[in-house]
Amino acid sequence: MRIAVTGSIATDHLMTFPGRFTDQLVADQLHTVSLSFLVDNLDVRRGGVGANIAFGMGVLGTRPILVGAAGADFDDYRAWLDRHGVDTGSVRISEVLHTARFVCTTDADHNQIGSFYTGAMSEARLIELQSVAERVGGLDLVSIGADDPEAMLRHTEECRARSIPFAADFSQQIARMNGEEIRILLDGATYLFSNEYEKGLIETKTGWSDEEILSKVGHRVTTLGARGVRVERAGHDPIEVGCAEEERKADPTGVGDAFRAGFLSGLAWGVGLERAAQVGCMLATLVIETVGTQEYTLRRTHFMDRFTKAYGDEAAAEVRVHLS
Repeated sequence: MRIAVTGSIATDHLMTFPGRFTDQLVADQLHTVSLSFLVDNLDVRRGGVGANIAFGMGVLGTRPILVGAAGADFDDYRAWLDRHGVDTGSVRISEVLHTARFVCTTDADHNQIGSFYTGAMSEARLIELQSVAERVGGLDLVSIGADDPEAMLRHTEECRARSIPFAADFSQQIARMNGEEIRILLDGATYLFSNEYEKGLIETKTGWSDEEILSKVGHRVTTLGARGVRVERAGHDPIEVGCAEEERKADPTGVGDAFRAGFLSGLAWGVGLERAAQVGCMLATLVIETVGTQEYTLRRTHFMDRFTKAYGDEAAAEVRVHLS
């Protein structure tokens, strides 16, 4: 099963300031702030929704096709993804813009000052999925993740026009979207991904009830934080899967992307929805135990031992043949 993953490709530049921002602000001079901070460290991490999901699928061995836009500074990042099983041949490289970048400084009170540079991400709207399909011999599913909003709309419309099954995954972009845009992006989706808060936001912005949305999508996949995930289909009982036991909680960033990577990999393997959700939850557990969205290591024996403990021998036997 050939799955294309569209979405943002970015790097995060994270710095720590040992003092407090509030100590540097002068009350009667806030109209003309000019400050610089000497920081203790700089942590550069690979990120972006599309790249995070594709990385997770790559380490699970399902060879996803990453579709997005980056700058000429993408070479090292591309090599990393290639080495971890991601097909990066459909990433558009901008001739004038840098790869999207998030720059953030955190102070001693965990206050943050950050900026997000969209950069080359704005060129994702220029990517034609048909050219991607022709390059790889056809597409069985396109996951449309948070990206340039125009790109998300274009990819969705092209999937409908070409009868390519697609997954709608608004993620961080849902806050800036209006109800009409959300209705366009989810109508006819084979899968609709969201967390529990986003689920309510989708219903509020579209004016559609849960039942109406279920009638417009094939499957509604809602992550529930520490409670796991729920998969719903119209006319069927919901499937609920709990999380695997954590060894530690290091950083929640990228956990949702990891779940999607595991779930989509399960679909690529052809296992059922429950098994796919279990794989997603297990991979998400590895990410929450690691600082950084792509810094975890998937050791197959370790992964399967923990998967067996969480979901049982029968589930493990079904997954093991694909993972190994």
